[in-house]
Amino acid sequence: MEYNVNIFKRLLWNENEKQNLISRKSSFEEIDKHLEDSLRVLEFIDFNNKKVVDIGSGAGFPGLILAIYEPNLQMTLLEADQKKSQFLRRVKDELRLNNVEVVNRRVEEAGQDRDFRENFDLCTARAVAAMNVLLEYGMPFLKVDGKLLLWKGRNYNEEICQAGNALQLLDAEVEEVFYYTLMEDLDRVIVAIKKGAPARINTRAG
Repeated sequence: MEYNVNIFKRLLWNENEKQNLISRKSSFEEIDKHLEDSLRVLEFIDFNNKKVVDIGSGAGFPGLILAIYEPNLQMTLLEADQKKSQFLRRVKDELRLNNVEVVNRRVEEAGQDRDFRENFDLCTARAVAAMNVLLEYGMPFLKVDGKLLLWKGRNYNEEICQAGNALQLLDAEVEEVFYYTLMEDLDRVIVAIKKGAPARINTRAG
């Protein structure tokens, strides 16, 4: 597993010189920080044998990393940018990750596709958008009782308040907030939001 992670780090480091997957000023230590942030969710949520979609996968945090560490999950990496999708496919092929599918589509389109709609146990998103937007993006992918897992910082309470209307319209509720410290950074959380009813076609949560 550590061997695969080291290969991923090397591929990411080389690719980042061609396209801005992470900050151009990032060090290997900062990549480790992204890795740890992605993996902290495993302390709170069981991913074993789960079907997961990661929206806005970018450089592979958290979806690709979770797939490396949890070989029994089925991970769909959803990324609209073609170059980023090509990078994710390259990593998938080099690491022979049979539990990963890379989908180069806009999240809004994929969420309305019957092949993806209400087909997942878990949906993850890290550093993609505000919570009210992510609710609208993520909820259509989830089965009833599925969970949307959002990586957030110190302003998470404000985002929850701003997402009140979206939560109501989408029949969702904040089930739990998991708190942790990332290395020397304070106030990191993962917000788990549970889906309570089937998605409504083309709902605009606002």
